[in-house]
Amino acid sequence: MTNKKTLVLGATTNPSRYAYLATARLQEHNIEVVPVGIREGEINGEPILLGQPEVEEIHTITLYLNPQRQEAYYDYILSLKPKRIIFNPGTENATLSRLAKEQGVEPIIGCTLVMLSLKNY
Repeated sequence: MTNKKTLVLGATTNPSRYAYLATARLQEHNIEVVPVGIREGEINGEPILLGQPEVEEIHTITLYLNPQRQEAYYDYILSLKPKRIIFNPGTENATLSRLAKEQGVEPIIGCTLVMLSLKNY
């Protein structure tokens, strides 16, 4: 699997949340991961960044925020110029999908955990 540097938007230190599991699974697959959340902490030694940090060379953004919470991040998400955005279950957003397509970003309705387990991440 090629290294597809991934920003996890909605990262949390709660090990029962899918954002935590996805971050840990990405790490297990040796994919560089940038967790971004609203509370300080870390996941397997990787600090959770707060706010809208400047990050370079993001290949994928995987979303763990509901569509209403995503609105505040539209400009930030698109400014990172990812190749794709993964809309995990419950994060599907027609507006952000349209904005992404307009900028050449591929929106994917899927599940990061399933994609990793099937080796089609």
